[in-house]
Amino acid sequence: MADFKISGRMTVESIQEQFKNEFKGTLRLYDGNTFADPKATLASIRKGDAKGNEFSISPLMFVGTFEDLMIENYGIKVQVASLDNTQLIHNQTELKLVKNSKGNII
Repeated sequence: MADFKISGRMTVESIQEQFKNEFKGTLRLYDGNTFADPKATLASIRKGDAKGNEFSISPLMFVGTFEDLMIENYGIKVQVASLDNTQLIHNQTELKLVKNSKGNII
């Protein structure tokens, strides 16, 4: 597992695919209270005064830290779920362990 970068040029679909390949989990991205359009870029759904700074995700990062970074940098709410997208992963789980998690709602 390697770090990968999140940038405003990425589409929702591409970040979800990369997340699934890297961490074997599902990444839910929201545009307001609904799921974001898979073809939209992160920059196009960015909220408020979020700057859209590029950052890297590390396998050692906690789920909650990653979710907070997405809000901080893009104003976008995300949730990490199990690969089958049936359970949310606990915020204190390292991203590298998402593939092993049975899911625990926060």
